[in-house]
Amino acid sequence: MKKILLVPLALFSLSVAAEIAVVVHPSNAAALNPEAIAQIYLGRSKSFPDGKAALPLGLPEGSKTTEMFNQKVLNKSGSQIKAYWSKLVFTGKGTPPKEISSDAEMLELVSQNPSVIGYIDKASVTDKVKVLATF
Repeated sequence: MKKILLVPLALFSLSVAAEIAVVVHPSNAAALNPEAIAQIYLGRSKSFPDGKAALPLGLPEGSKTTEMFNQKVLNKSGSQIKAYWSKLVFTGKGTPPKEISSDAEMLELVSQNPSVIGYIDKASVTDKVKVLATF
């Protein structure tokens, strides 16, 4: 009986412990609130507050980090995001963020380009990038 109770508690503690970090190049002086980050990732804003171009990158659809980002930052499920971008792409009004394969690749791309904004598991953050926000 005790084992049955421990499994749900263990799963709950893992999901609570995981955090997402939104990262940019260390030279990027932008300060973005969650709404501004969402606007960039939904294609509604194409620049940082200082006017410089913002190039959002995302992790693979269906990854745990992407699912958490969609829920916590965009307030949408994966299927809602897919439908949202399908409509914009079909009407020619936007393109979704480019998909990157891993946290390591995201760190590399963000560290090389001041225009890039990305998200990764907080545990993967290094001094190569600047953390804008955690969720």
